[in-house]
Amino acid sequence: MHRRILGVLAAAFLGAATITAGPSTASAAPAPAKAAVDFTGIVALSNCSGSLVRAPGAADSDPALVLTNGHCYEGGMPGAGQVITNRSSSRTFTLLRPNGSGSLGTLRATTMLYATMTDTDVALYKLNRSYASIRQSYGVPALELSLQHPAAGTDLRVVSGYWRRIYSCSLDGFAYRLRESQWTWKDSLRYTSECDTIGGTSGSPVVDAASGKVIGANNTLNESGQRCTLNNPCEVDQSGNVTVHEGIGYAQETYILAACIAPGSVIDYNRPGCLVPRG
Repeated sequence: MHRRILGVLAAAFLGAATITAGPSTASAAPAPAKAAVDFTGIVALSNCSGSLVRAPGAADSDPALVLTNGHCYEGGMPGAGQVITNRSSSRTFTLLRPNGSGSLGTLRATTMLYATMTDTDVALYKLNRSYASIRQSYGVPALELSLQHPAAGTDLRVVSGYWRRIYSCSLDGFAYRLRESQWTWKDSLRYTSECDTIGGTSGSPVVDAASGKVIGANNTLNESGQRCTLNNPCEVDQSGNVTVHEGIGYAQETYILAACIAPGSVIDYNRPGCLVPRG
C-alpha cells in the first residue's frame, strides 16, 4: 500500500499539474463541454491524499466529509477484521486550489466517522464546517460520491493532493479478492499501467472522468512483483488461484460506503446498499 512516502519532498510540488483535457466535440450539435478533472475538492494530508466528498442528496448545511484510506488513519493502520468508528479527531487537511498551484486553506476534522482495512480500505472524517460554509469561504464544492458499481473500461483520473499530480488511465477490471500482507479487500478496482501511483497517493479519489463522480479510493500498487506481501498485493480468484501483476495499481470501490452516509453526515448501516463491515 502507499502510505510510505517515496521520492524527495521537492517532487511533491511539481509546478504544473498533470491534467488531461476532455475530448473536443466536432458534431453539428455538440454536447455541452465537460470540464477536465482538476484539483477542485482535493485535499492533502500529512502522509496521504484525500478529497472533500458528499453523498447524493446531502444538504448544504450538513457537516462536510473528507475521504481517504483506512491505512492513512492517524491512529495507525487498522488490523484485519478491525472497524473503527466515531473517534474524536482534530486532524487537519490542506484544501488545494482547483489548478493545484497552492493551498486555499486548512480544514479540520471533529470526528473520524469510519475507518477499516477489512474488505475495503477507507476512512471518512467529519469536519467542523458545513459544505455551504466551505463553499462560501473558498468557492470550492465537494466531489459527489457515486452510488453505482463502476464499469470496466471507465476513463479514470486518480487525483493526488499530496503530490499535486493527476494520473490518467482506464479501469482495467476487478480483482475478486486483493490480498496484501494480513489484509484482504473485495472487488478491488485494477488500473491499466498508466496509473503508476507512488507513495503519498494513498487515499486519492478515483474519479470517473465522464461524470466527475468519485468511484474509488486509490490504495496500493504491486511494487516489485512479490506475492501477497506488504506493498505487493496479489489477486485471488474465486477458485483460490493467485495472480501477481507487477507495477499495477489498485483502488477500493466507494459506493459501498457512500450508501451508508445518512443526513447529518452520519453512518447508518441499515441504509440500502450500505455494504461496508459494521463497527
